[in-house]
Amino acid sequence: MRDTLTLEVDDLVVDVLTGIYSEETGKPQPLRISMAVEMETPGRFDPDTALTASKNYMDIKFAATDALPPGVHFKLIEAVAEHICDTLFAQDERVISVKVKIVKLAIAEKDEKIGMTLVRHRP
Repeated sequence: MRDTLTLEVDDLVVDVLTGIYSEETGKPQPLRISMAVEMETPGRFDPDTALTASKNYMDIKFAATDALPPGVHFKLIEAVAEHICDTLFAQDERVISVKVKIVKLAIAEKDEKIGMTLVRHRP
């Protein structure tokens, strides 16, 4: 069994054009997005290991923020997660799998968490 590294960015709140109902279309709604990126690891991480041995967390955050195309309406949050996965795979060939969890904040009434989790493995 080989060693892997999982990098995580949790609980980003991002406004995204998404939804299928008339009251959802045309205006962004807040989504809480968490991501776990599993990647190959080169071995041990010593105190002087360069960042290139891992992945910059800001690249992961970018996949769920600036990499989402402006003005595009995603009918399903599953499509948002798919776009995030595609971006992360394109960024780095060492990425083995991506897990994206999205919670729709606008529809919560009593602090429940309504959403989905998508796990994709490198094709």
